[in-house]
Amino acid sequence: MSLNRRNLLKSTAALSAAAMMPKVLMADGHGPIKLGSVLDTSGGFDAYGRPMDMAMRLAVEEINTGGGLLGREVEVVAYDTQSDMALYTQYAQRLTRQDQVDVVHGGILSASREAIRQTLRRSETLYFYNVLYEGGVCDRNIFINGVTPAQQVEALVPHAMANSGPRVYVIAADYNYGHNTAGWIRHYVEANGGEIVGIDFLPLDVNDFGSTIASIQTASPDLVIAPLVGGAHLSFFRQWAASGMKDRIPLASTTMGVGNEHKVLTPEEGDGIMVAYNYSQELDTPNNTSFKERWTAAYGNTDDIHEIAVSNYQGVVTWAEAVRQAGSIDRMAIIEALETGLSIEGPAGTVTVDPQTHHAILDVHLMEIRDQGMQVIETLPQRQPVDVQAVCDLGANPDDNTQYEIEI
Repeated sequence: MSLNRRNLLKSTAALSAAAMMPKVLMADGHGPIKLGSVLDTSGGFDAYGRPMDMAMRLAVEEINTGGGLLGREVEVVAYDTQSDMALYTQYAQRLTRQDQVDVVHGGILSASREAIRQTLRRSETLYFYNVLYEGGVCDRNIFINGVTPAQQVEALVPHAMANSGPRVYVIAADYNYGHNTAGWIRHYVEANGGEIVGIDFLPLDVNDFGSTIASIQTASPDLVIAPLVGGAHLSFFRQWAASGMKDRIPLASTTMGVGNEHKVLTPEEGDGIMVAYNYSQELDTPNNTSFKERWTAAYGNTDDIHEIAVSNYQGVVTWAEAVRQAGSIDRMAIIEALETGLSIEGPAGTVTVDPQTHHAILDVHLMEIRDQGMQVIETLPQRQPVDVQAVCDLGANPDDNTQYEIEI
């Protein structure tokens, strides 16, 4: 879906800025600042990647409409990995060697992040990963804008247990995100006086959950928590409702709704699922209202806005503010500007860079899926990434280059 520039420029202020833009952008005499993007905008994970691409392009269009950065236009150089992990490595090398971009915003799965992180570090190309993940990355060249387990799971677990009971069954995606998140769920369940009565890890391509549902029925938990990922795993929520279990055992998830999966489910299938994220379209704030209006002007409706699309938008805005504060596109100057604890106001609230870990300090909203929306129940402001802070201190160890498996 392309960005409708004519609609975006409808307001008087935007038109005024646009009229000034050519003079400002040409006066500097330099070429454009290049923003590289590598995402799954087709293939199995396009429900995540396509809206992320749209959000990135909206942020860049707004930057350019406002006069660019340092008197220069921001140019997008984007590649579609087609949900093929090998293409991440190929395109990261192209972005750094051939395109010579100044920054990269990209990656969805943790595997895609790790496929390109070292390439970008070696080439000294600044990298933003704008997706919720399992935590533990400690690398001065990367900034991470998604929630970590301590920010999300620590909030969700006690809330869900208070609305269900202490006996918890976990079904998770069978890769590092699912395994690490399941570990954090166990930690916070036990810390809140509960117990894990079963854990299943399911490959990303599994779409038949009959045996899993039977195992859950046998265990008879008070609550099921589901860190499931991707289109195939969406089948669980449908099969769970069809089995009649939805009205018997409450569900919580650390991923449901991240890619607008709750809009694919019917209300009968999705209503009541408990989640905790940085963003919901139902957030009743001036910043979110304005963002949705600008998105609608660009794309015609808000159907595609979701958690990690907003995270990607906020990542680009954070980078742009750091460029302004640094007064330079030099990588280290931007890193040092970000390490001052820079903050921006985004659609999801205040986003503050944690200098110690290069992760984001974020608001987390406890929510419940209702009528294909995410109803906000409570907002927990400015939650620290305390899990990553336990293992990562880039001020003390600026050369660290590790993804830690955090001891739980």
